[in-house]
Amino acid sequence: MNKILLIEDNLEVRENTAEILELANYQVTTAENGKVGVEKALESTPDLIICDIMMPVLDGYGVLHLLNKNPILKNIPFIFLTAKAERSDFRKGMEMGADDYITKPFTDIELLNSIERRLRKVELLKKEYAPDVDGVHAFMKDIGHTDALKALSEDRNINHYRKKQLIYSEGNHPGRLYFVVKGKVKTFKSNDDGKELTIGLYKEGDFFGYVALLESSIYRETAEALEDTDIAVIPREDFESLINTNPEVSRRFIRILANNVTEKEDQLLGLAYNSLRKRVADSLITLQKKYSRPGQETFSIHISREDLANIAGTATESLIRTLSDFRNEKLIEIKDGFIYIVNEKKLASMLN
Repeated sequence: MNKILLIEDNLEVRENTAEILELANYQVTTAENGKVGVEKALESTPDLIICDIMMPVLDGYGVLHLLNKNPILKNIPFIFLTAKAERSDFRKGMEMGADDYITKPFTDIELLNSIERRLRKVELLKKEYAPDVDGVHAFMKDIGHTDALKALSEDRNINHYRKKQLIYSEGNHPGRLYFVVKGKVKTFKSNDDGKELTIGLYKEGDFFGYVALLESSIYRETAEALEDTDIAVIPREDFESLINTNPEVSRRFIRILANNVTEKEDQLLGLAYNSLRKRVADSLITLQKKYSRPGQETFSIHISREDLANIAGTATESLIRTLSDFRNEKLIEIKDGFIYIVNEKKLASMLN
């Protein structure tokens, strides 16, 4: 049962709000002013704090200021209650770190929905993600279900890209975030001779193109549609607004991106020292992990041999010979351009 601290000087509002919260199965502690509220927060760390702004002894801004100085309490979701609706008050509260702002009079649904959103957000941020590209994508997918980021991908212009069509190019300046509505996308880097290496794969529900936005730099890779793909285009300003106004999301996202360095190092190590057979096998397993559907017994994918070679970091001719060997060894099947993984266990444990 989640614990909520309600700080409100008006007795009637305090009692009515506490009753609503208790009926919603929350454990409620109340305080009649800001000073008492801070003391009760220190005594028993709540899961969420609801606080009025205009109060005697210590107002809501003072409460939030003191909580932010305490390492244990500063990350507790904080919702302001106030009868004042001026924009300046709203901005002041949010800039100080408040998570939401509810104006009196409010409905039961408004209050409970706000609480549920904040508590879901906390649970999301407690979740651990793998320190690799898949971890980044899992995190983006999860926060895509929260109201803030989900709204980014809704009611946006949808651009259609045909197979092999470029979405953005290495060296260009970013102006938007991309969300895959339907289809598949790859990102790759090219050397001076035009040889490509695929460094990222994206599917429906994935965001991409965010690294350059966060770094305020140019794109360090090129993005291309692997098949006919629909993409929602999100202005840079909207993405930056989310990052700048949600510090917990920002911190978690940056931490995962930092951990992604390990995955890139492993990729480079594999390209440098793994045999051709192992690189091709690993590429097939990577595609399976990325694009397999729930309940799919035998994974299959239609991908050009050139694209698969770019993922494995080898020449197309060498890839074709290796796929032929895998088919003879009954590790895969090839039919009508589709590659079927028949023996996942042997592919995944391929020796160098």
